[in-house]
Amino acid sequence: MKKTIVSLSILALILTSCGKGTDPYLVQNQNVGLLTDSTQVKELKTIYANDSIISPIAGDEFSGSINTIEVYEKGGKHLLSIIPKQLLDSTSTISSIKFKDPRFKTDKGITSNSTFGDIKKNYTITKIQNSFKSASIFVKESDAFFLIDKKELPAEFKVDTHKTIEATNIPETAKVKHFILGW
Repeated sequence: MKKTIVSLSILALILTSCGKGTDPYLVQNQNVGLLTDSTQVKELKTIYANDSIISPIAGDEFSGSINTIEVYEKGGKHLLSIIPKQLLDSTSTISSIKFKDPRFKTDKGITSNSTFGDIKKNYTITKIQNSFKSASIFVKESDAFFLIDKKELPAEFKVDTHKTIEATNIPETAKVKHFILGW
C-alpha cells in the first residue's frame, strides 16, 4: 500500500512539473506572466531580459509626469507600460500595468482587440466611469479595467465628462482602447 501511495505521489509531482510554462501574456489578478503583485521594479530587468526597458531617470520626478516604465520587444513593439507605487525607487512594487500589445489577455480571453460586447458576455460590469477621453469599465471578477475611447460613444457623451454613462449607452461593437491591471 505504501509503495502505491509513494508511486502515485511521484507520478503526480512529475506530471505537474512537466506542465506548460507560465503564459507570459495571461493577465490574472495576482500576476501577468512572471510579474506578480509583489514584483519589485529592480526585477524587471531580469523578467524582461530579452526586451527593452525604458525607465525614468533621476530628475524626472519634478517634471510632473507619472514616471512610467515602458517595455518594448527588441523589434520595437510596445508591450506594456508599468507604473511603480513609488517614483524612482528600485524596491517599489508595481501599482498598475497598461497593456499595449493585443497578445495580453485576461483569463476570459479579453484583449485590447476585444469589444464592449465581449466584456459584457464575460464579466459583470460594476461601474462605468466617465473621463475626458474615455469610459472606464470596471468589472466584478477582475482587478483589470477596460478603456473605451469616447469616439466610440454616442455624440452626447463625447464632450460631457459629468454625464453618467450606462452600459446600454455603449455600443456592443465599441472597441477596447486599452486595458489596465491595478494592484
